[in-house]
Amino acid sequence: MSPEFLPLLFPAPLMQRLATVLDFDPELVVRDFTEPAAKAALAEAEVVVTSWGVPMLTDETLAGAPNLKAVLHAAGTVKWLIGESGWERGLVVSSSSGANALPVAEYTLASILLAGKGIFQLREGFRKERSFKLGYIHPEVGNFGRTIGIVSASKIGRRVLELLRPFDFTVLLYDPFVEEAEAAALGAELVGLEELVSRADVVSIHSPDLPETEHLINAERLALMRDGTVVVNTARGRLLDTDALTAEVLNGRLSAVIDVTHPEPLPAHSPLYDLPNVFLTPHVAGSHGNELSRMGLYMVEDAERYVAGRPLVHRVDPETLWRQA
Repeated sequence: MSPEFLPLLFPAPLMQRLATVLDFDPELVVRDFTEPAAKAALAEAEVVVTSWGVPMLTDETLAGAPNLKAVLHAAGTVKWLIGESGWERGLVVSSSSGANALPVAEYTLASILLAGKGIFQLREGFRKERSFKLGYIHPEVGNFGRTIGIVSASKIGRRVLELLRPFDFTVLLYDPFVEEAEAAALGAELVGLEELVSRADVVSIHSPDLPETEHLINAERLALMRDGTVVVNTARGRLLDTDALTAEVLNGRLSAVIDVTHPEPLPAHSPLYDLPNVFLTPHVAGSHGNELSRMGLYMVEDAERYVAGRPLVHRVDPETLWRQA
């Protein structure tokens, strides 16, 4: 991994805990598997702990790691890290994507609740006027009885569904890999994507970034949304047609809470930076600051399970990896 991530992912208590189950050199943090020290370590290693900045485990790298059995990835996706030969070899691969899902879901819930109260636009008006009429009831805001549309029951989507349960919402779910009974168990009504975008007060996107999902929310589906609908995107920018969204928020018909864009960052001249009905943040929904240590914790716990011969909770399933983030 990139060395700067080590103390953030594995602060001292976690490093001590990891050292009780794995024999490793805490000073050996590499970004290049061709370095002599890395090659020497790989020649003996049974477990590799990785994170952001790690190079791909190529066929050549794996050939130099004859004893390697497990990869504990203290970050998100492993699609680019593990090639076909790694899966064919039967590597046990674990990922902290589930830990990264939690703050994204929390950001999403906060966005849904604040959007329902009209907070983002009311703040703009209050900032401008610097006064308000005490006792005035805003008829257009409120979270009671809102309809929330969740696009994809991914790890993040499922956590959002769980967080939405205590509130008085009607929840819709679109996911082509989920059956009606499972959706009901998740607290949602399974519907088609066109129905979801046309019924929901808030549309929150949680699909993986795949060729099939590029512009999943396109001009046609944005046009189906009712006036005042709020679009929340914490997934990937390519899932949402930026030009089409820009047109809809420029005319004031829709609002948006956007943490990811395409391109990223947006050009400095993009109107999305300045519109009162757009709340734009710099890709911060995922793990930052003290949340990184939770990602390290997930891998420490799976290291303990691996050494004890127990199933890994955060093990990656190569059969379903193609449709995951």
